[in-house]
Amino acid sequence: MSSEKPTESAKPRLNLMFSNLELVIAVLLGLVSIATAYASFQAALYDSQMAGAYTKGSTQSTEAESLYLEANQQFLEDTQVWNRLAELDIEKDSTDAAIAADATGKYDTLTFQAVSTDFAAAIARADAENTADATVYHSPLDDEEYQSTLFGGYSETQAKSVATISQGDEYNSLSDRLTLNTVLMSISLFLLGIAALVRQFKVQLVLMSTGVVIFLAAAALTAMIPYVGL
Repeated sequence: MSSEKPTESAKPRLNLMFSNLELVIAVLLGLVSIATAYASFQAALYDSQMAGAYTKGSTQSTEAESLYLEANQQFLEDTQVWNRLAELDIEKDSTDAAIAADATGKYDTLTFQAVSTDFAAAIARADAENTADATVYHSPLDDEEYQSTLFGGYSETQAKSVATISQGDEYNSLSDRLTLNTVLMSISLFLLGIAALVRQFKVQLVLMSTGVVIFLAAAALTAMIPYVGL
């Protein structure tokens, strides 16, 4: 009789432990499910941010290419104009008065019709530099301020495009990390679900502990990723 009493009294305690453990597992299943949904939702939002950034970056890149072609076309036209002006400048010094007068008229007309304000300023700066130092020829086509004005729009837009696409790459990386965390949480859910069905206390405890460790690791990694709203 004395040997049966501990066994009989141990059953309620064992049932209570099973009951409490199952309650803990049920709570954990709820928490992990919520965290998994959050990580999955954040991954989807980052995917959306990534797609938007790539689209915007591609548009900016196309715009930059258009600006470059436009600026390069203007540069080629200015080059042709400058070469013609150089020829006329030589003819202006001709000993033949008629040729000199004709060249002067053509020079003034071409300057008025084909030379932009920025290019005219570059020509003036180049003339001043050539006057100050005759040993080195300074071409207005190489003027930094002129080229900056001509290709500045392209450079700025291209820089924006690179930055936007880089931001898209970052969003993509964060989305991948969240997807991995979602997978880890799903594994945790699987282990906790199995633990809820198993009737052996030690097996339940091992499965639950493993699931909790995996979940905590995934939750910590998820918490390190900035929140993104709608």
